[in-house]
Amino acid sequence: MTDPLPYLVEYAKSSRSSCKNCKSSIVKDSLRIATVVQSPVFDGMITKWYHPECFFEKQRPKSTADIANFDSVRWEDQENIKKNIAEAGKLPAPTGKGKKRGKGTGTSLDFLIEYAKSSRAMCRGCEEKIVKDEIRISKKDFESDEGRKYGGIDRWYHLECFVKIRTDLEFFDQADSLPGIKTLSKEDQATVKKELPKINNVDVPPIKKLKNEPEDTEEEEKLKEQNKKIFTMRDTLSLLNKKELIMILELNEQEIPEGVSAILDHVSDLLTFGALKPCPKCSGQLVYVSGLGYKCNGNVTEWTKCEYVTQDPKRKKCSVPEELKNTYKALAFKPKVVRRLIKVTAPSTSTIVKKEDVVDTASKIQAKIRPLKNMQFVILGQTNKNKEILKKEIVLLGGSVITKIHENLAAVISNLKEIEKMNKRMEDVKSLDIQVVSEDFVEEAKDYTELAFALIKKKTISDWGGDIKTRLADVIAKSGSSKSKSKYEKSVSGKVKLQVKGGGTVDPDSELEDVAHVYQKGTDKFTATLGLTDIQAKKNSYYKLQILKHDKLNKYWLFRSWGRIGTTIGGTKLENLSLEDCIAKFEELYEEKSGNIWRNRKYFVKVPNKMYPVDIDHGDEEDTSRLLESDIKSNLEKPVQDLMRLIFNVENMKKVMLEFEIDMDKMPLGKLSKKQIQQAYSVLTELQELVKKEIPERTTLIDASNRFYTLIPHNFGISGPKILETIEEIKVKCEMLEALLEMEIAYSLLHGKTDEKKNPLDAHYEQLKTKIEVLDKSSKDFEVIKQYVKNTHASTHNYYELEIEDVFVIKRQGEDQRYKPFKKMHNRKLLWHGSRTTNFAGILSQGLRIAPPEAPVTGYMFGKGIYFADMVSKSANYCCTNSANPTGLLLLCEVALGNMYERYEADYIEKLPKDKHSTMGRGQTQPDPNIVHKIDGTVEVPYGPSVPSKLKKKSALLYNEYIVYDTAQVKVRYLVKMNFKYKV
Repeated sequence: MTDPLPYLVEYAKSSRSSCKNCKSSIVKDSLRIATVVQSPVFDGMITKWYHPECFFEKQRPKSTADIANFDSVRWEDQENIKKNIAEAGKLPAPTGKGKKRGKGTGTSLDFLIEYAKSSRAMCRGCEEKIVKDEIRISKKDFESDEGRKYGGIDRWYHLECFVKIRTDLEFFDQADSLPGIKTLSKEDQATVKKELPKINNVDVPPIKKLKNEPEDTEEEEKLKEQNKKIFTMRDTLSLLNKKELIMILELNEQEIPEGVSAILDHVSDLLTFGALKPCPKCSGQLVYVSGLGYKCNGNVTEWTKCEYVTQDPKRKKCSVPEELKNTYKALAFKPKVVRRLIKVTAPSTSTIVKKEDVVDTASKIQAKIRPLKNMQFVILGQTNKNKEILKKEIVLLGGSVITKIHENLAAVISNLKEIEKMNKRMEDVKSLDIQVVSEDFVEEAKDYTELAFALIKKKTISDWGGDIKTRLADVIAKSGSSKSKSKYEKSVSGKVKLQVKGGGTVDPDSELEDVAHVYQKGTDKFTATLGLTDIQAKKNSYYKLQILKHDKLNKYWLFRSWGRIGTTIGGTKLENLSLEDCIAKFEELYEEKSGNIWRNRKYFVKVPNKMYPVDIDHGDEEDTSRLLESDIKSNLEKPVQDLMRLIFNVENMKKVMLEFEIDMDKMPLGKLSKKQIQQAYSVLTELQELVKKEIPERTTLIDASNRFYTLIPHNFGISGPKILETIEEIKVKCEMLEALLEMEIAYSLLHGKTDEKKNPLDAHYEQLKTKIEVLDKSSKDFEVIKQYVKNTHASTHNYYELEIEDVFVIKRQGEDQRYKPFKKMHNRKLLWHGSRTTNFAGILSQGLRIAPPEAPVTGYMFGKGIYFADMVSKSANYCCTNSANPTGLLLLCEVALGNMYERYEADYIEKLPKDKHSTMGRGQTQPDPNIVHKIDGTVEVPYGPSVPSKLKKKSALLYNEYIVYDTAQVKVRYLVKMNFKYKV
């Protein structure tokens, strides 16, 4: 509703705080002013306090409306603050005729001129780099979160950019007044003085009158008189002790605020203007907020604060206990109800966190395109110009010179002699197909007014060079933007490998994942993750708690971590305690953060302003290890029983789900449970109904959005969470939940209802709706498959060998009927497809599926389809086995390929050409096409030894790939259980 203000003023509640400028103590009851900034160690704001005189040396509030609690300090202090705001950082008024300006110590103190010490700084005008040794001018930034935190930060400009926007930057004096001018050379001083003459009075723009500045003298007098009355009452009340003040509040049915100072303010208001009646919307307590009015501090629901605000609250006469009237004669007066005069103000800054990278629109300059912007170059061999001069010229043109040769280089600057020598580095350049250009390329680039792609092509002296625009696609994208991140945003997508021990995930931030595990007492695992998204407070917090036990020793730790999701904001604490102390502290912290008792967590009730459990599901609550065990005899063949145990192995499922690399930006708190995803769906359904209303109530939208974001943690960085208020936004969130539910397929099969009279293995076998028979090892088909495995193991996959354990004949229900239209298609092959063992319950029950439309295109060389190989090890690599888990499963499928669309490099296929039925990525190596076996006389098994492919042109693929885009073109015939024998 209202953003927190960037500054705060009050009378010191104790003498504990010290001034951030002079470092000395701020005495109790003396005036102090703070800048309010983001805490680096928790998801909230912190105050940095100053003496008033020190504050204005380091801070520049634009108006009193930026200062919280301003009209709750004494009138004379308000006047001094107004005076300091007017004078702080302002230039002396120009003399003579013209518009009158306020006097001050001089804004030149907020400016600085010098030679750039490096090429790292960015001009805030044109958003281009300022090159080392160029003249640059700074104006102190006091508005951003970082600027206020450090009492002003230099924001640099090119000289020419500063000149263009000097009036926006409020620099009206001559260049001589700039600190640092004397450090420049005589010539440069003369240039700067010429560019920055003093602005004449007639050209000086008038000072804008802030909207909140009072213009009504009569109103000001009334406010002054009112302020005097309030503080006369407050001074009287300061003689009372806390208990006596609370007596007055309780008698008048008011909530007790925290702290004596807040209690004094509230009681002063009651006795001066009358006792406040409850909020008409939620019956909460109304509290005076400077510059706003009376705001309710209650909650409309357990998830959302009330947003009721009024300047004229309902009141009743305030009552004072008789005993206090007798003790304090000043309280023995006849109370009455009076309307409080309120000056409503709007802050000049819209939000407390002003991003460092944001440049005011008025101060932006359309930069001349630097022709080498964001391009990287390598210089090889001798150059005519000094290399340092050449480097500087490239930097001035927007590029950079590096030493590492990589695939995204713009070009290599060299000469024909170096190309002829063809040393190792030049060979690397050639293999990456990067152009070599002559040295004069840099000189000619100076005349370019666009990115110099054409010039690279023109100045190429090598007989190789790929498509420049394709190679430098990122450069083109970046050239339109040079925004930097907030210092609190994670620089990369944080990926962390979770280790599972006993089914519990040890938080890697504990740094104990290799030596400890989550402590378990009976069925209770002492681990909890709590979350809270609060749109109104702009919070997106998490809190994790764990008791960890040493794997071998009788040693315990209590670990906790907290912070803001998706940022570096937060902290951790690890305590080595006795088990009893660990449990006691764990339960105490759980109740403190959530408002719920640990032992009653299954009946959790959300408490206002408290956190909510984020359900990290590591399996269902029942003992899943026994789901496949039974005394009932199985009717399945022993190898099929073992196959069922393998594909429904709960421990393997847990490990795969928990040990995969979690993208911390998308799911920062681990795998969400199906139950939690379903709850989130319900919230979206509710939101959908709310949005359909003509004018939906804001608090109900906030309430539902808060619940959704807490159930499904999102990464908002340091920005505030967004209210979900459109059908489009809700639709996007629905698609996201669908993607999360895909991870639940194996669990839903395993925990589905089955016939309890049957062995669980048999029951789950029936769920698959697939006939699975063991192939006789003495059969012809087995021998063919054995040869197929032996002959098509690629030479580049030589770190393991493959040994067949069993081959199963597969007949999926309905698949024959689905495949029937393709049974007579020409060019049908038996091809390999590999996947994790944990995916096979879904594959056998639902068939091989094509990635959904919303899936990203990256990772699919030839578009979204089903991929197959004729080299066994190419598919085997997708089984994701290792020496600890050496069993893998591969499918052999009959694939109706028909006319193949042959490709030699990546080509994202969205629709095949009219006469094509599949895509074939032609590899450099393939099974000998002259040695094939035919199944049923028509299905080709390419089981010949690998030989070099006879290609029409060079291929980027090592081995063949076959892709179909219709699931009906696939018929699963065999499932091969393999033992991966890894070489030590």
